[in-house]
Amino acid sequence: MIPSIGGELGETVGTLIALIVVWIVVSVPVYLAAKMVGGSKATFGRAMLATLFGPIVFIIVILFTSALLVELGAASFFLPVGIAFIAFLGVYKSFFKTGWVGAFGIAIMATVILAIAVLILSTSLLSSIPLPIDGIARF
Repeated sequence: MIPSIGGELGETVGTLIALIVVWIVVSVPVYLAAKMVGGSKATFGRAMLATLFGPIVFIIVILFTSALLVELGAASFFLPVGIAFIAFLGVYKSFFKTGWVGAFGIAIMATVILAIAVLILSTSLLSSIPLPIDGIARF
């Protein structure tokens, strides 16, 4: 059976749209945290670029440091993650023109803001969904 091209294209477009929406949503807490820490140097565009390049740098550094440590015989998990996190902070430091402590503050504050937003949204969404009682959905 030949797969439907329209279906695959639709899935690809849907996935790309979902990734862009998630990228924008995750950029908002980073922007708010950077505004609190960095002040006027923080823009939403910089936050979007930082949330785009930060994970890319993190993954690249993990891949290279893990491969290097395996070659050296030191198969550790924590060292590559630590080095990658420092590289990630370097991205924030560069984009928001702040110091290392400021970059760390932005990362922590953005995580807290995102966690609070997810908690509020999930709680409000769950409270608005009718739950089945005795196996029968009542609307």
